[in-house]
Amino acid sequence: MKFAGTESYVATEDLTVAVNAAVTLERPLLVKGEPGTGKTELARQVAQALGVDMLEWNIKSTTKAQQGLYEYDAVSRLRDSQLGDERVHDVKNYIRKGKLWQAFEADSKLVLLIDEIDKADIEFPNDLLQELDKMEFHVYETGETIRAKHRPIVIITSNNEKELPDAFLRRCFFHYIRFPDVETMKKIVEVHHPGIKEQLLTTALTQFYEIRDQGGLKKKPSTSEVLDWLKLILAEDLTAEDLRRDGADALPKLHGALLKNEQDVHLFERLAFMARRQR
Repeated sequence: MKFAGTESYVATEDLTVAVNAAVTLERPLLVKGEPGTGKTELARQVAQALGVDMLEWNIKSTTKAQQGLYEYDAVSRLRDSQLGDERVHDVKNYIRKGKLWQAFEADSKLVLLIDEIDKADIEFPNDLLQELDKMEFHVYETGETIRAKHRPIVIITSNNEKELPDAFLRRCFFHYIRFPDVETMKKIVEVHHPGIKEQLLTTALTQFYEIRDQGGLKKKPSTSEVLDWLKLILAEDLTAEDLRRDGADALPKLHGALLKNEQDVHLFERLAFMARRQR
């Protein structure tokens, strides 16, 4: 099973090496990178390229590791016992399988995405160490042990919101998705907006990277945002000439697709004001 990217996902050579190394080592692939660089989409494309199903576990600040294994609904069982429901005699009726359980009992290998693991409590990664290592866990309510029929391809994403424990990192194959350079970005754009005029694309990307390089920016625009911006530019039928700015107009056309908070908008407005005063 080798991953080499797909028609709809431009994977750099170092990324394909990382995916295939994790598959070979049977280790979770920990993917870091700034938001919008395609970390979540990578898991979907790996599943598509390898011809396997995918399970997605989206992590929130309140998510506990136990939820990935199973949850026991004791409250419902107590209520049913008070109502004389026959279901109460089988505890399995009150166990809800988590994403890891579903992945472990799958009849064939699949991709398990654990998305944005850094959103959870700091203990969350450590609480999954044994299950991801041994590919099994114990269900105390039934006394059974759930073992993986086929070791899933585990892809874990992180936006670097908090540091992950060393013990967890040792068990993963790590890859950091660098922000695409101009040539890689052109390939990505071609996938999403095939046939875009070269002059328009060059002008737009020049502006985009100038914005990203601007000092004092609170949130740099991402790959997904430049794709949205280009979609709007094409929908408005703007030309390269329409996009060109002078010092008095530092904000790009349709800037709401790129700048997502008032501080960054004000930054470019101040730059334009300063440019006008210097004239």
